Amino acid sequence: MAKVTPISEHFQHFLADLKETFWGDVYGQTRLAWQRFFQLESERQRDRFAGWGWYERGARKRRQYRNGYYERDFVTRFGTLRLRIARTRGKSFLPCGLQRFQRRAEEVSMLIREAFLRGISTRQVGRVVAVLSGMAFLRSQGESQADWEALLQDLYRRGLEGKQLGLIVTDGCPGLAAAIQIVYPRARHQRCWVHKMRNILEKVRKCDHDEAKSGAQAIYLAESRARAEAAFRAFRARWRRQYAAMVRRLERDLPELLSFFAFPRHLWRKLRTTNVIERCFVEVRRRTRPMVCFVNVESVDRIIYSIFQRFNLEWKTRTLSVFTQAA
Repeated sequence: MAKVTPISEHFQHFLADLKETFWGDVYGQTRLAWQRFFQLESERQRDRFAGWGWYERGARKRRQYRNGYYERDFVTRFGTLRLRIARTRGKSFLPCGLQRFQRRAEEVSMLIREAFLRGISTRQVGRVVAVLSGMAFLRSQGESQADWEALLQDLYRRGLEGKQLGLIVTDGCPGLAAAIQIVYPRARHQRCWVHKMRNILEKVRKCDHDEAKSGAQAIYLAESRARAEAAFRAFRARWRRQYAAMVRRLERDLPELLSFFAFPRHLWRKLRTTNVIERCFVEVRRRTRPMVCFVNVESVDRIIYSIFQRFNLEWKTRTLSVFTQAA
């Protein structure tokens, strides 16, 4: 019987490297093929809509003009694709297979959701998703300026460069306000009036509550920024003796409290508070408080992730029409 010679260790390493190289090339070429397909499909849709192709000339008057591209990331099983989406001056064109506001393929979303709901730890899920797509679910350790800068820088790296970012609305967190100036210095900053009203009314006596409330409300309900500033001067003259510190803080924050006046009037009510996202936090408290305690931090992460994932799915079809732009 012939003697079988064992495969050498070097040859085993060679085979392993060959397999890794082969499958790496296959995945890489597949990613490029999908990326080219999506981008070409977007351009074809744009050209059909415009009614004329590249270098085409004609006597008829053009009604639609090309307006370049914008970039967006789309997470797939082959990794994160950065796509160039074609657009005209009035409309952009998502390629077939992508939906408005969709940032990842459905199978990737299902992987993350099922992993959390089946009890896999946050760190393990993060590793899997990071390997698969270059993305991970992260939990911050605090709300310092450094923590907020890390979050905003991550958004910036993933495509939110701020070129069209007009306003950032916050609840008054000083760390976030400082981080905004570092990462998005050109964006306007709006302080939430709901939180500011709460702070004002906490400082006044019960007998002054109603009068102080109506005086402060007159500021943000004014017909213009000039009238809002006049309303503040009246508020300051009325209350600076009784509540000097509160009035000084209001005066200090006033520029950021009135940023919303720079935008169209029909947006004012939405822009002057953080109410758009407050319901999310209410839902987190509603779901977590009855549980009293958790086994570990990972169990908290799983329930919070599932809550926000549900909101993400709802917001795909229930957007605020006054803010919606072509995506």
